[in-house]
Amino acid sequence: MKEQIVNPCVGNFIKSLRDIGYNFEIAVADVIDNSITANAKQIKIYAKSNPEISFCIIDDGFGMTEEQLMEAMRLAGKDPSKERKEYDLGRFGLGLKTASFSQCKKLTVLSKKEKLIHAAQWDLNYLEEKNEWLLKIPNIDELQYREYIDELKEYESGTIVIWEDIDKCDTNSFTEIIDILRKHLSLVFHRYLEGSIRGRKISMYINNSKLEAFDPFNISHPATQELSIEKIKIYGQDVIIQPFILPHHSKVSRQEYERYATEDGYTKSQGFYLYRENRLLIYGTWWGLHRIKDAHKLVRIKIDISNKQDKYWGIDIKKSTANPCHEIKKDLKRIISQSTERGSRTFTGRGKKILDKTVTRFWDLVPNGNNIRFSINNEHPVLNQLKSRLDEEENELLSIYLSGLQSYLPLEAIQAQLLENPHKVKQEEEISDEKLIEIISILKSSGVDESYIEELLKTELFKNKGELLHANS
Repeated sequence: MKEQIVNPCVGNFIKSLRDIGYNFEIAVADVIDNSITANAKQIKIYAKSNPEISFCIIDDGFGMTEEQLMEAMRLAGKDPSKERKEYDLGRFGLGLKTASFSQCKKLTVLSKKEKLIHAAQWDLNYLEEKNEWLLKIPNIDELQYREYIDELKEYESGTIVIWEDIDKCDTNSFTEIIDILRKHLSLVFHRYLEGSIRGRKISMYINNSKLEAFDPFNISHPATQELSIEKIKIYGQDVIIQPFILPHHSKVSRQEYERYATEDGYTKSQGFYLYRENRLLIYGTWWGLHRIKDAHKLVRIKIDISNKQDKYWGIDIKKSTANPCHEIKKDLKRIISQSTERGSRTFTGRGKKILDKTVTRFWDLVPNGNNIRFSINNEHPVLNQLKSRLDEEENELLSIYLSGLQSYLPLEAIQAQLLENPHKVKQEEEISDEKLIEIISILKSSGVDESYIEELLKTELFKNKGELLHANS
């Protein structure tokens, strides 16, 4: 059998490599993983869009020797099947390169270790022209961005990643892109930013503005429900799972409620939050094990795994999608059932108020075959009193009006507003005590008996205001 080397067309291969599916914030997070693996304590991001977009990440991690830098620039420099050290957030040896190539055409890395600074550069236009994997070794003194290099010189050790020729971002929307990046990093690395990992606290800055940690479970709020922690074994490895029920909107301020909705909103943010070595990988998904429901929008389930379990979770190169193996799905389904049952109690509990027979309400919840409908309470004492004062024709008109009112209740609009702007929906218009006393006076002067007064006591109008009924006695 003969053999022949058939090299890929570098230009075409690069174009394919650039289209793996990163967006800007996921790409940046992938690069930052390397800084965390290098035990950085401080990570600075500089992003500019005038006159053209440039992007730089500086860390004070271990840094790399020249040999280590060359290996770091190699594509697939790591065997994904080999066991990783604790806190190593990489896997495939592709993150730095694929994440960078997805956004820019020129990747320059400088690293300082043992007082020496070394540099290497991938220039995709140059690779395409030469049709060979030729890594440039630039003269450090001839490189741009001197302010970043001078900052690195002040560090004992560290690394700079510079993106140039960024062609996947629109200059006009760059401010918005950076705002999204800020929120994404505050969420994904929140445990490192808040210092909840012993000895691994990190300070992170974007254009000298410090990032604040964003814990998606709002643990510090007293109305957040922390359910029991459960530990599951998968092929000898621990999986730690804990469900949370976030506070109902009535328990938090409007600002806080909107903040914890995240950019995706509560409905899309429900589900599992998968952490690998304390880094949030995937969030807001049920992995097809459960349907998204409004009643479960406050349910978020935290999962912690080590970096030895990637193959059991189907984690992709971008670290933005996963598919847990069959062995764990049974346990996940059980936990979903328990958590969503608890999470829906807030809503079902509020729904049951309308069925409370101790209070005479304006609306009834009426079974209609397999469905339910909201119906005006035709036995309400105020309505009965009104009907008694109308003749037959007037009663018929009133009946038509009330039928139309309940038939065309704008349920979809109500539901949409409750989901999107719950703090803005203020349906109850409080009737003043003076107005209620005036109503009572009119009723009493019309000769109503005490039994009618007792019926009024049970209505929503006079809930906790029974003394007003006897104010004019």
